[in-house]
Amino acid sequence: MSGDGTPETTVKGASESAGSTATPAQGPRRTRRAPWSLKELMLVVVLGVVFGFLYWALVQGWIAFAAVTGPFGDLTQHVLLGGWLIVAPVAIAIIQRPGAGIVAEVLASVIEVVFLGSAVGPLLFVAAAIQGAGSELPFTATRYRSYSWLTYAVSGGLGAFAVFFFSAFRAGWYGTDLFWTRLAIQVVSGVVLGGLLAKVVVDALARTGVVDSFAIGRTASR
Repeated sequence: MSGDGTPETTVKGASESAGSTATPAQGPRRTRRAPWSLKELMLVVVLGVVFGFLYWALVQGWIAFAAVTGPFGDLTQHVLLGGWLIVAPVAIAIIQRPGAGIVAEVLASVIEVVFLGSAVGPLLFVAAAIQGAGSELPFTATRYRSYSWLTYAVSGGLGAFAVFFFSAFRAGWYGTDLFWTRLAIQVVSGVVLGGLLAKVVVDALARTGVVDSFAIGRTASR
């Protein structure tokens, strides 16, 4: 047709219009997570309270272990550090929601400080948030889909690694001869007590059926 291009323009415009409307439909559909249910919130609170008391008991073990090992106590007590990381992966594995590990750790620290009189004081809230974030990172990286032994192990190791530098600042470990030794001990402890032991706890709870109504029950049945 001539330069006014009426038919061509019409056809071209129609095809472009169709293409523009088709593009969004072809893209990936984003799904929103449902809000936390009351049941999930209550579970995180219960976990925070239970592990808050367990953490307080662990403090007594920390003190006793340091006393038993005498001059090496200041170093050997760090083998227990991973015990303070366990609630984060437990909460994450059961609920499978972003932030569950951080919230559970902070709630446990609140129990330690407010109700059990932890000597660390409010700074414990900061440490709990840091170690919870470190523990949650591996699960976040897998979009809360992987709950393998490796994921748990990395969770515990990262949680211990993250909080170590905050603890080192508080305790004045920077520049000391045992700085890297302390870090190594705490990371290994995090892997074993804060990661692998958490996997054992979660699997034991799953076998009882008490958490079947949460996300862990739905994923296990697939």
